Amino acid sequence: MKAVTWQGRQDMRVEEVPDPSIEQPTDAIVRITSTGLCGSDLHLYDPLAPFMTPGDVVGHEPMGIVEEVGSGVRDLKAGDRVVVPFNVSCGGCWMCERDLYSQCETTQNRDQGTGASLFGYSKLYGQVPGGQAEYLRVPFADFLPVRVPEGPPDERFLYLSDVLPTAWQGVEYAAVPDGGTLLVLGAGPIGDMAARIALDRGIRVIAVDYVPERLARVAARGAETIDLTECDDVPAVVRELTDGRGADSVIDAVGMEAHGSRVAETAQKALGLLPSRVAGAVMTRAGIDRLAALQTAIEAVRRGGTISISGVYGGAMDPLPMMQLFDKQVQLRMGQANVRAWTDRILGTLTEDDDRLGVETFATHRLPLDRAPDAYARFRAKEDGMVKVVFQL
Repeated sequence: MKAVTWQGRQDMRVEEVPDPSIEQPTDAIVRITSTGLCGSDLHLYDPLAPFMTPGDVVGHEPMGIVEEVGSGVRDLKAGDRVVVPFNVSCGGCWMCERDLYSQCETTQNRDQGTGASLFGYSKLYGQVPGGQAEYLRVPFADFLPVRVPEGPPDERFLYLSDVLPTAWQGVEYAAVPDGGTLLVLGAGPIGDMAARIALDRGIRVIAVDYVPERLARVAARGAETIDLTECDDVPAVVRELTDGRGADSVIDAVGMEAHGSRVAETAQKALGLLPSRVAGAVMTRAGIDRLAALQTAIEAVRRGGTISISGVYGGAMDPLPMMQLFDKQVQLRMGQANVRAWTDRILGTLTEDDDRLGVETFATHRLPLDRAPDAYARFRAKEDGMVKVVFQL
């Protein structure tokens, strides 16, 4: 089958790889019909390269049709249309019983000190073959895949794999009070969808970014916007818009790719000069991130407010302004989305006729899988108004 494979730093290739097969009685094989390109995939493209192996199949936003199921699968059957969540969770362990699916104890990567395995996401998270491919082996087939109805186009449901539950959890964790203001830092796919979800709930949203196309998208949905190219003090502007207090809640949808920290950016680039084994050890024990977005969140949130972190951070030695966080009585919530905790609730919204969240028009680019290497490069460079890419098979 064809699959997108990692071959080196900034080197993605579409290659022929062996078809997946049933390995456990509870497995299913899914023929992929659509699969997304996520901002987190760009971390594999470069910063997380030390944890990758040439030939790794990437991608964690797939959906398709069940082709085959193992002998132990009872509820799922060939022909079912499914979306596959990005975290590999069993549904029955202590963590899963508490809806902490991103911490699943069955697939936890204890040797790496990380949580549940993820599809297509490096040695850090299990090195499970991903979904930017023609076929995907899906474990825990009676629990993990989300069955969706026939009829609507793939994009009505595709984002249940990652974008929707990640954004939904971000808004839930933000705990915006009635009549409150939510500041969203970063209007990429997650920030954009978080803004849509919050606006759909009647929440006032202020979104920050520096890419015109991203700002235009969230503004069209009803968000107020701040253009970073025209503003050198976001917290001050936010306070002006909120009676001098700051935002009640902030979602950091940027994470370690934030602009504005030359020291951290230089350190990350220097890692690329080290052998992979050495670079990996440095990243997991002494790595630092670009904390510009998080620092902005801390400055812009009001006293007693909440910061919800959806953007991925990986630094082990990041300095945080603990005095300021404590003094402002800020609440912090963060973590990988517990996808299966939210999918049933979100699916009810998606099956309504009016497409309230605009999922069917959310993608800016729809491409064949063969175009993946070019799409990675253009998405990383934020070229051609590329906000969300969907590969159609």
